[in-house]
Amino acid sequence: MMEIFAMGKYGAYVWSSFALMFMVMIACVVQARSRHRKMFRQIESRLKSQALSEKNGHRSEN
Repeated sequence: MMEIFAMGKYGAYVWSSFALMFMVMIACVVQARSRHRKMFRQIESRLKSQALSEKNGHRSEN
Protein backbone atom coordinates (compact mmCIF):
# COMPACT_ATOMS: atom_id res chain seq x y z
CA MET A 1 0.00 0.00 0.00
CA MET A 2 2.81 2.42 0.79
CA GLU A 3 4.29 1.81 -2.67
CA ILE A 4 1.18 3.38 -4.17
CA PHE A 5 1.66 6.57 -2.15
CA ALA A 6 5.45 6.65 -2.60
CA MET A 7 5.34 5.93 -6.36
CA GLY A 8 9.01 5.31 -6.41
CA LYS A 9 10.83 8.61 -6.05
CA TYR A 10 8.03 10.59 -7.67
CA GLY A 11 5.32 10.41 -5.00
CA ALA A 12 5.81 13.97 -3.78
CA TYR A 13 5.58 15.33 -7.33
CA VAL A 14 2.54 13.23 -8.25
CA TRP A 15 0.52 13.94 -5.10
CA SER A 16 1.38 17.63 -5.06
CA SER A 17 0.25 17.82 -8.70
CA PHE A 18 -3.05 16.17 -7.78
CA ALA A 19 -3.51 18.55 -4.86
CA LEU A 20 -2.80 21.58 -7.05
CA MET A 21 -5.20 20.34 -9.70
CA PHE A 22 -7.99 19.90 -7.16
CA MET A 23 -7.37 23.37 -5.71
CA VAL A 24 -7.59 24.91 -9.19
CA MET A 25 -10.79 22.97 -9.94
CA ILE A 26 -12.36 24.13 -6.68
CA ALA A 27 -11.30 27.73 -7.39
CA CYS A 28 -12.91 27.53 -10.85
CA VAL A 29 -16.19 26.26 -9.41
CA VAL A 30 -16.22 28.94 -6.70
CA GLN A 31 -15.46 31.67 -9.23
CA ALA A 32 -18.14 30.45 -11.65
CA ARG A 33 -20.77 30.33 -8.89
CA SER A 34 -19.77 33.81 -7.73
CA ARG A 35 -20.07 35.22 -11.25
CA HIS A 36 -23.41 33.48 -11.72
CA ARG A 37 -24.82 34.99 -8.52
CA LYS A 38 -23.49 38.44 -9.46
CA MET A 39 -25.00 38.24 -12.94
CA PHE A 40 -28.31 36.97 -11.54
CA ARG A 41 -28.46 39.90 -9.11
CA GLN A 42 -27.73 42.37 -11.93
CA ILE A 43 -30.46 40.91 -14.13
CA GLU A 44 -32.90 40.88 -11.22
CA SER A 45 -32.10 44.51 -10.45
CA ARG A 46 -32.59 45.54 -14.08
CA LEU A 47 -35.92 43.74 -14.27
CA LYS A 48 -37.14 45.36 -11.04
CA SER A 49 -36.00 48.76 -12.27
CA GLN A 50 -37.73 48.24 -15.60
CA ALA A 51 -40.94 47.08 -13.93
CA LEU A 52 -40.89 50.08 -11.59
CA SER A 53 -40.36 52.53 -14.44
CA GLU A 54 -43.17 50.94 -16.45
CA LYS A 55 -45.43 51.10 -13.40
CA ASN A 56 -44.71 54.81 -13.03
CA GLY A 57 -45.62 55.44 -16.67
CA HIS A 58 -42.09 55.77 -18.04
CA ARG A 59 -41.19 53.81 -21.08
CA SER A 60 -37.77 52.23 -21.44
CA GLU A 61 -35.86 52.96 -24.65
CA ASN A 62 -34.01 49.60 -24.52
